[in-house]
Amino acid sequence: MKTVILCGGFGTRIRDVAEDIPKPMIPIGGKPIIWHIMKTYAAYGHKDFILCMGYKSEVIKDFFINYELRSADVTIKLGEKSDQIVSDTCHDEDGWEITLAETGLKAMTGARVRRIKKYIGNDTYFMLTYGDGVGDIDIESLLTFHKSHGKMVTLTGVRPPGRFGELGIADDGSTVTGFNEKPQASGGRINGGYFVCNRSFLDVLSDDEDLILEQEPMKKLVELGELKVFEHDGFWQPMDTSREYSLLNKLYNNNQAPWVKW
Repeated sequence: MKTVILCGGFGTRIRDVAEDIPKPMIPIGGKPIIWHIMKTYAAYGHKDFILCMGYKSEVIKDFFINYELRSADVTIKLGEKSDQIVSDTCHDEDGWEITLAETGLKAMTGARVRRIKKYIGNDTYFMLTYGDGVGDIDIESLLTFHKSHGKMVTLTGVRPPGRFGELGIADDGSTVTGFNEKPQASGGRINGGYFVCNRSFLDVLSDDEDLILEQEPMKKLVELGELKVFEHDGFWQPMDTSREYSLLNKLYNNNQAPWVKW
């Protein structure tokens, strides 16, 4: 099963932390936040990733293309037939497969997901999340829940800071009845990412560059009764501001990071 990660935005709200790299590459404890997200999925055995890139995609490509070299002892032979011998690799990301997909500099989230359809193949399901938020999500419980209800999409509903939008949830505790992106906060759950989607959801999306995942597509799912919420009461934290950047680094550096399951 593929795990799709949105990492193509401009990250304008956190430019005071880093202007020259995309937001998913901003480090927590020396490693990009996107690496932390991928480690969460890999801890549950999900190691096949598709990264939907846009802004400064070359930074993300450079990191992963050179990951093996930068994590290993290297012997360099100079001369007419220069060579590099990699030995004693110092990482435990064995088995990761990463597709670095160019989904457009200005494409919005819905268009980015639609543009990686060819990489999903014939898989019945795929997972999807944002490249700027970490949490101690139980991925296996999330998958089990999604497969149990038979609807098209499950999102993870979290209890957040008040600046986010709110989900309306029916009495059954899992059917989404409203999807209001970023209104005045009134205290419910919000979209924390960590989606599970049926492959058929890709047909709800279009290649329109302005298609925002969290608007028309989600509202369409609500109308069809095809959107469920997996309630998560544990840790979840996006990294949109310098304050949140400092918080996540403090947690990690003090060995208090709830999302670290590896």
